[in-house]
Amino acid sequence: MKLCCLQLFNAGQLSDVLVIWQAKESSWDAHCSIDVQLLCGAGLDATKAHLKDEGSEDAAEALRYLLDCEAAGDFDNFSVAGDARWRANYYLD
Repeated sequence: MKLCCLQLFNAGQLSDVLVIWQAKESSWDAHCSIDVQLLCGAGLDATKAHLKDEGSEDAAEALRYLLDCEAAGDFDNFSVAGDARWRANYYLD
């Protein structure tokens, strides 16, 4: 499941944000293994704006979680390209 979310992250489509969120929230184990950064393949600011505009309860919950993680420092030095590179190295090496 995590690898599928990584593929969606790499596609960078905002339409996949809630798909990744639903996968993340499907179980306790999935929540722990699917990194919050994988929601942000289109970028952190674009993802926050998309979730704010989307309007569903899932989007509101995902946005709250994302903002809490951002405040905790989980996105310090985050960049889509850097994260994609790090993950590619992790899975391909």
